[in-house]
Amino acid sequence: MQTLEYIRFQCFHEITFLLIYGVMWAEENISVPEVHSIKVPHLGDVPISKGEFRDLPENVQRFVGKWVSLYPKALFICDGGKAEADRTIARLTAYENNYICRTDPKDVARVESKTFICTKDKYKTVPHVKEGVKGILGQWISPEDMDAYSKDRYPGCMAGRIMYVIPYSMGPIGSPLAKYGVQLTDSSYVVLCMRIMTRVSPLVLEIIREQKEFVRCVHSIGLPLPYSGKIINNWPCNPEKTMIAHIPDERIILSFGSGYGGNSLLGKKCFALRIAGRIAYDEGWMAEHMLVMSVTNPKNEEKFVCAAFPSACGKTNMAMLTPSLPGWKIQCNSVFTNVAETEDGRFFWEGLEEEYDPNTKITTWLGEKTTVGATTQTAKAHPNSRFCCPASQCPIIHPHWEDPKGVPVSALIFGGRRPEGIPLVYQAFNWSHGVMIGAQVKSENQSSITFSSKVQISACFSGRQVMHDPMAMRPFMGYNFGKYLEHWLSMEKPNRKMPKIFHVNWFRLDKNGRFAWPGYGENIRVIDWILRRCAGENCAVESALGYLPSKGSINMSGLNVDWDAIFHLPKEYLLEDIEETTKFLDEQVGVDLPAAIKKELADQLQLYANLCHLSRNCSFKEPPR
Repeated sequence: MQTLEYIRFQCFHEITFLLIYGVMWAEENISVPEVHSIKVPHLGDVPISKGEFRDLPENVQRFVGKWVSLYPKALFICDGGKAEADRTIARLTAYENNYICRTDPKDVARVESKTFICTKDKYKTVPHVKEGVKGILGQWISPEDMDAYSKDRYPGCMAGRIMYVIPYSMGPIGSPLAKYGVQLTDSSYVVLCMRIMTRVSPLVLEIIREQKEFVRCVHSIGLPLPYSGKIINNWPCNPEKTMIAHIPDERIILSFGSGYGGNSLLGKKCFALRIAGRIAYDEGWMAEHMLVMSVTNPKNEEKFVCAAFPSACGKTNMAMLTPSLPGWKIQCNSVFTNVAETEDGRFFWEGLEEEYDPNTKITTWLGEKTTVGATTQTAKAHPNSRFCCPASQCPIIHPHWEDPKGVPVSALIFGGRRPEGIPLVYQAFNWSHGVMIGAQVKSENQSSITFSSKVQISACFSGRQVMHDPMAMRPFMGYNFGKYLEHWLSMEKPNRKMPKIFHVNWFRLDKNGRFAWPGYGENIRVIDWILRRCAGENCAVESALGYLPSKGSINMSGLNVDWDAIFHLPKEYLLEDIEETTKFLDEQVGVDLPAAIKKELADQLQLYANLCHLSRNCSFKEPPR
């Protein structure tokens, strides 16, 4: 029988929220005597079922002591060990250390309409949008409303459940680039995934003890026990009261009601982008929604690039790229969520039919019994199903992926799914032009995505819905987007070697409606050109859009690709595009839009206005090396 340790922690106050902004989450009134249980008013002693409470840094003790007022039945201090995974959720029995879980159908995605940033000054969070326009670059909540939302949700929300304490690092532990957090949660699914997606370790606590700083994360599924209602798929959640809130001034994240990864794994979007973005702004670095990729050419010269694409535009494909050209090399225990499970304990989702006998019996993500080959009313795996696995298992992971010094970046690549008008690849004229290119990132959306039930975030070009996603960061902004653009512009300094900025479009269609570029492993041909440009090679021509590859400068051997189909610049389309972009930024960012970006937009409009109709007939000039 496991011995439970008791730590008596005097916590003689009701759970309180907003009092005076700036001290609303203060922990100074929590005392930490050397005794043996956590004492909660009206509840009594809370046992420590795993870990040593006295080993936590004092500021972490105060943090836990404040939130233990949520009335958990026990505290579990995580160390990232394998034993913690073994006591959580169901295994996929056909594999080693694989797990499966199915969620409530109402809890399957991020909920942008219920995601907030809380600051005293509204315009620290969101730009000054035009009158009558609903902003889509962040959602602000006042401290007063935050207080009301919290009081309606948190008191007693962990009753009957274990409170897990998860110390974790974003980045290699001990790296000067790493940031640290402690997440409290009542979800064993979160414990399992956080130990895969972050670095959970007692070493984090030692660093917090020295540095004092850490991001405070609190998550609850929002369903205290006992509960008399029906729990679907053994997945407790409270979707009607879901709320994800960030308090950047206090470095606090609060999540309630959802177990879905983007809402509950708070090191992910919440910390890594929204809170880290604000920390980066304060400290002079950048936190971006990008992949980092190493590229080694046949001469054994290695470079690193970062790429930012909206959802469904090829970030994962690019990060996992297997080159088609000889001599090129690319380097970049699982939990499956909402997939189907075969009767012998294997995973299944649509697209894997050829790997299974059609008569193989499966249980769908909704818990329904069927077979692989059967036609069903609903998908066997949810369209947004996920798997979570350690980066170390990736077959092309870079050997220095844990290097605490990081890597030098030669190129930043933006991209989107643009069926027409935008060429395969082009290079920005300079840094500020590149920032403008990032600010106007758009991507085709087959089904018009909405920010909430009332707000449209897409424009129509030639009958196609194209969604705005500036810098591929639209859902993840943690502060005023105008200030964010200023921050990007401020990165360029004298004697600082800046990465070159490029834009790619793997998804342009030809006149027959087919993809004009084969994509996948062939994308190495484009990356080859990008890196030659970074090295100063004169292999580009200046166009109205930016620097385009000079004809023949991309290796097309073995491909049947029409050069003009992927590089033609249609004047009318580009004019419509830049005018719509200017309107979007004027409405959404308003007076917060930096003057440098306004100038870039005006200059771009003029260049398009002077553009001849067919780029192949235009006289381009070779750019300087």
